[in-house]
Amino acid sequence: MLNLSNVSLRRGTRLLFENASLSLHAGYKVALTGANGTGKSSLFSLIMGSLHSDSGSVSLQPNLRLAHVAQETPALERSALDYTLDGDAELRRIEAALAAAEAEHTTGADNGEDLAHLHGEYDFAQGYTAVSRAITLLHGLGFANGDEHRQITEFSGGWRMRLNLAQALMCRSDILLLDEPTNHLDLEATLWLEEWLRRYPGMLLLISHDREFMDRIVAHVLHIENAQLKLSKGNYSEVERARAAQLAQQQAGFERQQREVAHIRSYIERFRAKASKARQAQSRMKA
Repeated sequence: MLNLSNVSLRRGTRLLFENASLSLHAGYKVALTGANGTGKSSLFSLIMGSLHSDSGSVSLQPNLRLAHVAQETPALERSALDYTLDGDAELRRIEAALAAAEAEHTTGADNGEDLAHLHGEYDFAQGYTAVSRAITLLHGLGFANGDEHRQITEFSGGWRMRLNLAQALMCRSDILLLDEPTNHLDLEATLWLEEWLRRYPGMLLLISHDREFMDRIVAHVLHIENAQLKLSKGNYSEVERARAAQLAQQQAGFERQQREVAHIRSYIERFRAKASKARQAQSRMKA
């Protein structure tokens, strides 16, 4: 469904990815981890197409619907409900086409077949339940009864970010990209979002500093380190424990190697000036 093939990317002088390859499939729920500055947000931008790699390719299965949370909310004289509904761009397209066709029909146009087709599309797009689904999203994210009719300009910055999240969740997406979605949520809204994401049928890529939140949602972890992508099965804590054990083994191996190096150097220093041991000393210097 989502493939990266030999992707390399630089931002300024910094190398973020080098010949990185990855395949993610439908239904995967993936935590994206790595130190700050390793390229987590840049990977999102590559997937969305707002950033292009220096080499390699990023490919998505055709006709996939991708959703992400906008970082800014325009100060529009538009209700919270309408703004949330705008997240389903395909439904909005059908609504506009249906309104235009109905207006033509009232003037006597013979477009009954077109109208029937559009009504079928509207039904398939779950148009008849769209308003109730949007209100459920808003209430789940902490908006009070009646807030759905308030104008966007009436909300503070934090609540506007919740509106952006509601709009992203409203999209009937195949891939959902979420970057720190709980930043502006209280505990109740976070628990609601967690349950919503657990039921989400598409592919989820999640960046979060909330380990418990990730643990309860994801089944894979994509870690960025040394300009490479490593996909592991398990939730965040499981993968982190396995990674810690691997790092401990690497550290132990390094320490053993350093002890051996010190031992060889000691031998070289003792015997390289001795004719009878010169050959052995030269051999150890090569080692």
